[in-house]
Amino acid sequence: MKRRLAGLLLFLLAFSTGMTVHAQGIEWKTLTDEAMSLQQQGHYDRAIVVAKKALQVAGQSENPDPLAVAASLNNLAALYKNQGQYALAEPLYRRALAIKEKTLGPDHPNVALSLNNLAVLYDTQGQYALAEPLYRRALVIKETSLGPDHPSVAIGLNNLAALYKNQRKYALAEPLYKRALAIKEKAFGPDHPEVATCLNNLGVLYCSQMQYALAEPLYRRALAIEEKAHGPGHPEVATNLNNLAALYDDQGLYAQAEPLYKQSLAIRERTLGPDHPDVAVSLNNLAGLYDAQKQYAQAEPLYKRSLAIWEKALGPNHPDVATSLNNLAVLYRKTGREKEANALEKRAAAIRAIPH
Repeated sequence: MKRRLAGLLLFLLAFSTGMTVHAQGIEWKTLTDEAMSLQQQGHYDRAIVVAKKALQVAGQSENPDPLAVAASLNNLAALYKNQGQYALAEPLYRRALAIKEKTLGPDHPNVALSLNNLAVLYDTQGQYALAEPLYRRALVIKETSLGPDHPSVAIGLNNLAALYKNQRKYALAEPLYKRALAIKEKAFGPDHPEVATCLNNLGVLYCSQMQYALAEPLYRRALAIEEKAHGPGHPEVATNLNNLAALYDDQGLYAQAEPLYKQSLAIRERTLGPDHPDVAVSLNNLAGLYDAQKQYAQAEPLYKRSLAIWEKALGPNHPDVATSLNNLAVLYRKTGREKEANALEKRAAAIRAIPH
């Protein structure tokens, strides 16, 4: 896990609280808000307990609002997805989609959101043939109902482009990313954080093709936008710093990458807390930088701390935990600790064998 490029815009609608709250009562909204807060802090296990309660409350109302039930299903599914429990997330996303199609009709923008959520789930698992038609249907709904230049259309374009990028179909992805960027610039102006996200997405595409000279100015412009919009200590700034650091890292420009990784880590620890999954990402990236330079004594404690955070936040059987175990195993093998490396690799293989 070299890095997590959180600038990629996947329109998950991870949590919803605004759906006819009056019909569901204060308890439902309070529970939904609490689950969202716990999720943002990286406390997924606790968030799931609260989200289940919110779903129960939504369904037990005297006159249950179907859209509130759908929102609760979606919220719980998003939490399972974040934990890598894809088999638990899928039926919830499908139920939410069915409720919305029945309540709103098949061509409503809210249906497009559920189509997208299910597509993201498949995309995450590499099931691209299942994800693509859902992304395409969601995009058509958005274009038809909102117009071709609506910001929500840009989100659909980004998602479809990311699918193609993941399959290394770069020639298909690039025009979609560029069209999304143009829509956001027209809608919000050139210095809006939404534009920064699109710049990052296009930069990631170029980095994937090792076109670093094209990616770097996009990353730098995105970083400048985020710093101006949020201040230098915001988590979004940390994401942009990470992306720029990774660009230098990939080119072996370690002296340029290191201070950016460190700055990103410091921001995340200060704003998100020391045990947040994004902190684990930064620790892992910095460890990888040292590892590449054979500075194993500096890399090892960072790998170990990132592994501990992921295990706590995501559970012991998450795919990210398997990747982290492998990273540490590679370091052990480089330093002659074959027995320890074999044990970690065996555990990682067992995690990957689990149906998620």
